[in-house]
Amino acid sequence: MEIIEKYFTDLTEEQKSRFAQLQDLYTHWNSQINVISRKDIDSLYLHHVLHSLSIAKVIQFKAGTQIMDVGCGGGFPGIPLAILFPECNFYMVDSIGKKIKVVNEVAAALGLKNVKAEHTRVQQVKEKFDFIVSRAVTAFPKFVNMVRKNSSPKDKNSLANGILYIKGGDFQEEIAGYGDKVQLFDCTKFFEEDFFETKKVVHLEL
Repeated sequence: MEIIEKYFTDLTEEQKSRFAQLQDLYTHWNSQINVISRKDIDSLYLHHVLHSLSIAKVIQFKAGTQIMDVGCGGGFPGIPLAILFPECNFYMVDSIGKKIKVVNEVAAALGLKNVKAEHTRVQQVKEKFDFIVSRAVTAFPKFVNMVRKNSSPKDKNSLANGILYIKGGDFQEEIAGYGDKVQLFDCTKFFEEDFFETKKVVHLEL
C-alpha cells in the first residue's frame, strides 16, 4: 500500500481505505478462483495496482468519462482506476465468468458504485466509450480491430478518445502502422522500480 501513496500523494481517506483493502480481498478470492498467479499475490500493489495506475500518470480522466476495461481478468486496470477516479464510469468485461465474479465481489466489498462488470466478449458490446483500456490481452492490431467500434467520437479529455493499453517488452512492430495517431509513454518516467523497466502505456487515437 505504501507504494501507492508514494506516487499518489493526494488520495482521500476513502481512497486510501479502498486501496488498503485490496490485498486481503484479492488474497481471499485468489484462494478460491485463481485470477492472479500465486507468486504475484505478494507483489499485488507493485505488479497489479501500481501497474494499472500508470494510466493515471498519462491522463487525469475528467468527471463523467466513460471507460471500458476489456479482458479485465480479476479487475486490472479497471478496479484501481475506479478507486482513483470515482466520478468516472467503468464497464469491465471478460470472457471468463469466474473472473467477472471476482470483479463484482471486490467492487461490492469496496462500495464502488462506478463499476459495472459483465461476462461477455467485447465483440458483443455495442455501447461507445471515451476510452478503452486493457493490459495487453492480445496483439495490439487485433485489439484495435475488436474495439474500434466502441470509441465515442466526442473528445473531452486531455488525450483524444481511443485506446490506453498497458504493455511490456518491445512494441515497435505492433504499432508501426498507426503513424502519428499513436503515442508511447515509458513507465520508467513515472515509477523508479525495476519492474517498470520495459513497461509502457500506449495511447491510440480512434
